[in-house]
Amino acid sequence: MDYTELAKSVVTQVGYKKNVVSITNCVTRLRFELKDESIVNDQSVKDIEGVMGVVRQGGQYQVIVGPHVSSVAEAVKKELGFQEDDGDVETTSSGNGDENLFNRMFKAIAATIFPFMGLLVASGITRGLLNLLVALGWITSDGGFYVLLYGGADAIMYFLPILVGYSAGKKFGANPFITAAVGAALVYPEIVSLTNEGTELTFLSIPIVLTSYGNTLFPVLLASFFTAKLQKFWERIIPDMIKNMVVPFLTMNIIIPATFLLIGPAMNILSDILAGGTQFLWNLSPILAGVLLGAFWQLIVIFGLHYAFIPILINNIVTMGQDPMNAVLGMTVWALAGAALGFAFKRTDKKEKANGISCFITGLFGITEPIIYTIALPHKKPFLAAFVGGGIAGGLLASSGAAMQGFANGGFFQTFMMIKPDEPMNLIWFFVASVVSFVVSLVLSYILVPKTDQKLQTETNL
Repeated sequence: MDYTELAKSVVTQVGYKKNVVSITNCVTRLRFELKDESIVNDQSVKDIEGVMGVVRQGGQYQVIVGPHVSSVAEAVKKELGFQEDDGDVETTSSGNGDENLFNRMFKAIAATIFPFMGLLVASGITRGLLNLLVALGWITSDGGFYVLLYGGADAIMYFLPILVGYSAGKKFGANPFITAAVGAALVYPEIVSLTNEGTELTFLSIPIVLTSYGNTLFPVLLASFFTAKLQKFWERIIPDMIKNMVVPFLTMNIIIPATFLLIGPAMNILSDILAGGTQFLWNLSPILAGVLLGAFWQLIVIFGLHYAFIPILINNIVTMGQDPMNAVLGMTVWALAGAALGFAFKRTDKKEKANGISCFITGLFGITEPIIYTIALPHKKPFLAAFVGGGIAGGLLASSGAAMQGFANGGFFQTFMMIKPDEPMNLIWFFVASVVSFVVSLVLSYILVPKTDQKLQTETNL
């Protein structure tokens, strides 16, 4: 399919290249950073054929176009005349100068993590599937098939500092190979061995806090930010003739010790606080937390804030080894999928039936925004059904103590993350809760939704 016309219309409405600082995309949204958002008319963007909605949040102008967003983003970049990497780099500082700290942090986290999000999901699914095959007795954990594939998938998580370093370097305007090298230093085998042996080391008489940085996210993220600042400082004062050699030399030999001495320990403390805080709140009342998250998580998706939670969810996995919170969030996916199918069963219009079934299928693969913006929000009652189904299932799953063993999308893909060979009830509770979420939402949607509508609302305020 040719998305040229859609791209041209979107580019026109957001103010052409002169108003676009950068563009990225997530699973269903084009995410623009604009110099001036005030010149864009939301309704004009919504009226473009192929656009499901718009969201202004986190310092971004987000245009929702659905699962084919990657192809649309490619066409938009071509229309803007951006090079391949322009949309992944903070290309200028001409954006809104009065942005608050939250917006800046949000953009940095989203732009850093999303480029390799698919890789994290692939890692989780592969490990979960291999554990299932072992549990079924079809393969052994010491065989070559398991060792090779599991090693490849697990390496993605263990060497996460390198991936984050490269991506963060591009985001912050540093040489991404320098920031990737900082990440590599954090998981350098000899340093890891000294850490495991409990060896005491000093750097210029300053004690080094040796700890494991495999699977970590925050230390290299902050280190990359300071790397960009340091690199730009050296580039301003060092002659061009020797810049290519001297700048990396000076930057690396300052930032790597600083990361081990200051940044790493500080961010590990923050990481532990986030994980501990999440667990503390969860332990106060897991059932209440499960009900609230299971019912209303998709409202956070609507406002485009869900990617700000991804570092916390990943951090829970790498610090605690599992994540009960993300397990509950998956119930909202089954709830919306059920609501979409209930809508399809009830409606008499063939086009609406087809739309409901199509959205139901995308929901099975963890993509909920087509359901939200074409069914749940315009018709409202399917959303109410999903609130109830997701809330009941969320409370049920939270009370069981079931938790995800890795990071993955919701829907079908979450199944592999619930496999815990030594605790089979983890998977069973997930199946029970998923069925409850899906069936309750389907039935309520079927009951609440009329056979024919009332005009489809294109404007929604929530």
